[in-house]
Amino acid sequence: MKDFCNNELINPNWAKHGYIQVYTGNGKGKTTASLGLAMRALGRCWKVLIIMFTKGGDDYGELNSFRNLSPQISQNLTIIQAGLDRIVYSDNKNKNDEKEIKKGWELAKKAIKNDEYNLIILDEANIAIDLGFIDVDEVVEVLKNKPEEMEIVLTGRNANQKIIDIAHLVSEIQPVKHYWDTGIAARKGIEY
Repeated sequence: MKDFCNNELINPNWAKHGYIQVYTGNGKGKTTASLGLAMRALGRCWKVLIIMFTKGGDDYGELNSFRNLSPQISQNLTIIQAGLDRIVYSDNKNKNDEKEIKKGWELAKKAIKNDEYNLIILDEANIAIDLGFIDVDEVVEVLKNKPEEMEIVLTGRNANQKIIDIAHLVSEIQPVKHYWDTGIAARKGIEY
């Protein structure tokens, strides 16, 4: 069988420029959009890094899906969870959250500097910045100096204006109507 990710399938001149994308807003679908992009990139044999800030634990449907990708595709995917097994808010954040998130940020900076991936998704990075766990000015500096062809995506509510200013694409996802407002809890397979 022919190797799925042989060089014939990869366009070495894929537009010659990688962009900074931001998915923000209070609506549902920011992480989902970025993970769809990851699947698309993996289907084109890109090397993909996903760092999930503020998300630990093992009960995410997307993690189950990624674990079951074919060996040819999964060899190009790295997922790092940089959070505890809980949801972090401004009123429950603690030093352990900060430690995990900072560890993830250090790995992200190293991967960006070393040009190790074609696509890096910093899931919930906007929240980590908003909560004060990652310095926004440092993030801006790292993003401004990213490798030319690397695509970087930041997701999460409350994107900082400094991030929005340097981004090339910003999608603000706003809720029009949500079944949560009627008391329906998060559902496996849909919300996680």
